[in-house]
Amino acid sequence: MPFKIVRNDITKMNTEAIVNTANDNPTVGTGCDSAVYKAAGYDELLKYREEKIGFVPEGGAFITPGFHLKAKYIIHAVSPLYMGGDQGEEEKLRSCYRKSLQLAKENGIKSISFPLISTGGFGYPKEEGMRIAVDEIHAFLLGNEMDIFLVVFDTKATQLGEKIYPDLEAYIDHNYVKEAREEEYGAACFEAMRPSEPGYDRYLSNTRMIERRTRRKAEAQRRETADFSNGALPPAGAVPKAIKASFTSPAFDFEEQHESRLQERIRHMSDTYSEYLMYLIKERHMENAEVWKRAIVDKKVFSKIKNNTNYHPNKLTALCLCVGAKLNLDESKDLLARAGYALSPCDKTDIIFSYFIENEIYDMIELDIQLEEHGLPCIIS
Repeated sequence: MPFKIVRNDITKMNTEAIVNTANDNPTVGTGCDSAVYKAAGYDELLKYREEKIGFVPEGGAFITPGFHLKAKYIIHAVSPLYMGGDQGEEEKLRSCYRKSLQLAKENGIKSISFPLISTGGFGYPKEEGMRIAVDEIHAFLLGNEMDIFLVVFDTKATQLGEKIYPDLEAYIDHNYVKEAREEEYGAACFEAMRPSEPGYDRYLSNTRMIERRTRRKAEAQRRETADFSNGALPPAGAVPKAIKASFTSPAFDFEEQHESRLQERIRHMSDTYSEYLMYLIKERHMENAEVWKRAIVDKKVFSKIKNNTNYHPNKLTALCLCVGAKLNLDESKDLLARAGYALSPCDKTDIIFSYFIENEIYDMIELDIQLEEHGLPCIIS
């Protein structure tokens, strides 16, 4: 595969060249720049920059030896400082990718690793930076052959991935696939794992988790329906129905709290996918650009959805926009249904999207990495 998004330390990438986010003057910045200088040999690399390169304007690029890195070359992209987006930052950022790739081509480089340029200390919004990177890399690969890696995660984000992974595995194993198949074929088709089998510890932990949830649900239902008319004291936390019915203060007045929102939702029952998406975005006080950028969906595709009330996007685009609009799981299911789609309990892509949405992890880059790590087609790359 000529283009792949990976989670790694860029200084450890085993490619012919790596790209560094550089300053315009021969000074060492924080983040990626500092890490590259330290790994390559701080004094040697800085001396080379001072004596042989000098000043390079934002959007430019230059090449140096890799010194002590695995990579033979370092291509330094002079990254634009993000000043709000109206100071020519996008064109300078695109130039960083174009000029870096051109330098690689001129030097016969067959494999290269990029960081997500400008999205660290230079302040460029991550999702927008990703969209630009993907645009430029895809455009280059239309006419050229090169193995290109986009290294998108720093230590903090890597920790997020490590935290997500075991919970996501439990979610896949128990909350969807197992339960869906039990419904269809019966629980008897699932035999208990033996202690000697691989994965037994995770199986046991997840089984106990489900048992605890089942017990809590049963206890909550018992308390809800319990009859305390004989004078017995209710268990802690229980609120008998008779007492609930006696609440008359505004704090317990469903009509006052929820009727207007309920009526608003009812008015949108017959909305198309496009109409309902626009309604949900407006209800959240979001800007359209905020949604399509977070979803990493092309602006032209979003415009088609917005301007054509009967337009049906493909399912992956529809799923990405659920993340972009920060919908909850019920809203996502409702929105998808209006385009003729459903979240399948036996489709891993649907399961992973469901997990991220249910846990309010609205990060398309991390989601894409999880798809790749589960052997599924990536959306971004």
